[in-house]
Amino acid sequence: MAFKLIICPPNYQEHWPDLLRQEIPDIDVQVCPTVGEAMEVIGDADAAFGDIRPELLERAHNLKWIACPQAGPRAGYYHDSLIDSDVVVTNTREIYNDHISAHIMSLLLAFARGLQVYIPQQVAGVWQQGYPTIYLPEATAAIVGVGGIGGETARLCSEFGMTLLAVDPRLPEPTQGVAELHRPDNLLYVLPRADFVIVTVPETPETQGMFRTEQFQAMKNSAFFINIGRGATVILDDLVTALQSGEIGGAGLDVFQIEPLPAGHPLWTMPNVLITPHVAGNGPYLEQRRTELFIDNCKRFNEGRELRNVVDKANWF
Repeated sequence: MAFKLIICPPNYQEHWPDLLRQEIPDIDVQVCPTVGEAMEVIGDADAAFGDIRPELLERAHNLKWIACPQAGPRAGYYHDSLIDSDVVVTNTREIYNDHISAHIMSLLLAFARGLQVYIPQQVAGVWQQGYPTIYLPEATAAIVGVGGIGGETARLCSEFGMTLLAVDPRLPEPTQGVAELHRPDNLLYVLPRADFVIVTVPETPETQGMFRTEQFQAMKNSAFFINIGRGATVILDDLVTALQSGEIGGAGLDVFQIEPLPAGHPLWTMPNVLITPHVAGNGPYLEQRRTELFIDNCKRFNEGRELRNVVDKANWF
């Protein structure tokens, strides 16, 4: 008999049981549309997909693996009882690499060519030239967080001839296109050298509030700040102050400390800011990729092999 799996809220997929039974014929898989239903059957489950809150984990006497539906789930997903348990958690990192890196490049290229100036002029019907473009082969980008997304972004930046500085706590050696690899405690040394600061880090205990007044003051006055990681990594009030005072040149933002960004927030009307509403990860094939990753890990779990995307639970990623 293969293992027992339950698929819990909030992201359950009704077609997954049939796909799983094709790959693992004797698997016992149950879809639980509500937390209440999950609580009734989780007691002897070997594995679970979804948000396993404390009340569910308390009843899970045989649980060995949880598949998190996201790369960076809601704050509190990694609660104390889960962190302290022996349960292995995996996530969905890597499935967004191409979509998010393309979004980053769209913001970077927009700033390099002055679209943050020319688009408002178009809306106002104003013909005015003169924005000083940035010549990318002579520009430097600092990528903070060089996992799959940051690595692909570094590759794309290198294709434009840019110099790449990487900041990452885990990366063992520089990836393609990266000139220098630094640890996070060296961030303040890296920031003054960058024309673009690109943040792709997940929300973890170490990255919450990672960018605040000190980091913005360390950047060039002409540098552009791009955040597509998690809103909690940036203190918005400090970013607003940095933009208003000219401490940095501009910002491209897809994620925010408060979402949706409130109407009337100063960032909406700043001339040197480009905003997208947390859509950097949007694109085709995500559900297919998530399904393939989950089914592959189910096969690995059933066969006692190493799982993909294992999370350091204490650091949420």
